[in-house]
Amino acid sequence: MSYEKVMQATNFIVGTKQSVKALKAGTAREVVIADDADVKVTQKVIQTAIEHNVPITKVDSMKKLGKACGIEVGASAVAIIK
Repeated sequence: MSYEKVMQATNFIVGTKQSVKALKAGTAREVVIADDADVKVTQKVIQTAIEHNVPITKVDSMKKLGKACGIEVGASAVAIIK
């Protein structure tokens, strides 16, 4: 379900650092996190999303999330922006 949401989104940002920037700027409307990503990597994104009351959706695979974004590598976090 969430992979389709990312594929249908017209604007999204891939990666933890860029997702955190989007959250702090107030442009992210939802964050998608891969469950198989290292917690140390995704912790800052999750914490920032909670602080800014942005919904968090979890998916099972970094590889599938990256593929949904149209990239050849796995993605630990994706921010769907407004």
